[in-house]
Amino acid sequence: MRGAVFGSVQSPAVRRGVVAALATASLVLSAACSTGGEESTSGTGAASPTASRSSGSPSPSESADLPPAKGTAKVVSTLTEELKSPWGLTALPGGDLLVASRDEGTIHRIDGESGKQTLLGSVPGVSPAGEGGLLGLAVPSTFGADQLVYAYFTTASDNRIVRMQYDEKRPAGQQLGAPDTILRGIPKGNIHNGGRIAFGPDRMLYAGTGETGDTGLAQDKESLAGKILRMTPDGEPVHGNPEADSVVYSFGHRNVQGLAWDAQKRLWAAEFGQNTWDELNLIEPGGNYGWPEVEGQEGKDGFIDPVAQWKTSEASPSGIAYAEGSIWMAGLRGERLWRIPLSGDADKEPLADPQSFLDEKHGRLRTVVSAGGDRLWLVTSNTDGRGEPKPGDDRILLVEVG
Repeated sequence: MRGAVFGSVQSPAVRRGVVAALATASLVLSAACSTGGEESTSGTGAASPTASRSSGSPSPSESADLPPAKGTAKVVSTLTEELKSPWGLTALPGGDLLVASRDEGTIHRIDGESGKQTLLGSVPGVSPAGEGGLLGLAVPSTFGADQLVYAYFTTASDNRIVRMQYDEKRPAGQQLGAPDTILRGIPKGNIHNGGRIAFGPDRMLYAGTGETGDTGLAQDKESLAGKILRMTPDGEPVHGNPEADSVVYSFGHRNVQGLAWDAQKRLWAAEFGQNTWDELNLIEPGGNYGWPEVEGQEGKDGFIDPVAQWKTSEASPSGIAYAEGSIWMAGLRGERLWRIPLSGDADKEPLADPQSFLDEKHGRLRTVVSAGGDRLWLVTSNTDGRGEPKPGDDRILLVEVG
């Protein structure tokens, strides 16, 4: 099996341009940990060419803040089973989870200890087809006060972001209020609808979109397709965005599927490549990530190269999360969990080559979310029409990482 290829072909000028522009407030989500049977998996390394680390980069032994070059990951329990086409996952204060069904257009609450499922309700207006449907979920840091749940979904005419009031005192199936649309007009397609949403450390809402198969939209700054968007919780452009009247934060993306922030509050994004390279990118405000002019690390002026890249057979990356000094990336076609240890320096390569875990043990992996500390929630995706479901699919797994 071929390992990840992770290059040093970024031009120095491009590396120097990769900076973080995220604000200061930190959003911390915690999730309760369940116990159960243990599955231990050792990771596989990356094939050559390997990562090239600058000579000035400290080794893990030289800084207690850096992760080890080699990590660990093991499934310690299965939280819940029998989920249908799960896609978005978000943690609630106190440790319970909300999970969205792409094809059924429903949201369930999952007890973070027992795994008990409670139906919140169906989201009106969802029109599932192809890769579209009910996709990402997010809750703001103010959830304890406002009880708002945000969702990204495909309608008959577009992709849009809404928020809904959640009232857990109402009967199961009737706990969601009417959707309040905060952003509409994101182009839709049978493929490449993006869909990941997340609140950043600055308490602003970020969304990853796809170019719907119309590649030219990724370079069109007037289109919301093939972009990372940054907006207020009301869906308005944020002061400090690259253009004052636009929610577009970065462009030149093919199909953004994962968003996460590291300990330095830098934004990372994973996206599908076409035939050659899947990508993990460090996001610069206003940055052009190349699609369709560039795929993978080509070192072309005017475009920002990915920090790491993989053959599409090894990744097809979906959700990402940050834990224990590393980015953790779920793979669909690759059916594995990737670990990318970070050096903590925006101008240098990551600490070591990406490392894979759980290879082909649980099928397609869709979403990964921090469960606090050294724990991750990991969602399988075998009932989405492209997987090979086994009895009990799909599942939410609790993974211990290091």
